[in-house]
Amino acid sequence: MTKEDIIRMAREAGFDVEITGFFNYKPQHILTGVDADIQSFAALVASAERETCARVVEQYTGAWDDQGYALSQAIRARGE
Repeated sequence: MTKEDIIRMAREAGFDVEITGFFNYKPQHILTGVDADIQSFAALVASAERETCARVVEQYTGAWDDQGYALSQAIRARGE
């Protein structure tokens, strides 16, 4: 999940998101009226969901299936 995804979802959830300036021609955002830890919380939730999905793949395909293992690793890598 990218920072842009978090900003988009925060807006959809009704949070106020302001542009505070620009860096390398990209807008820098801040969530107003909310503790800045919301981004960390969102990252933890996304990480837990990825791990759950990866484990489902491993359980479905079996621990020694190369394709299942590769898929579960690809799911986990999305967080990097």
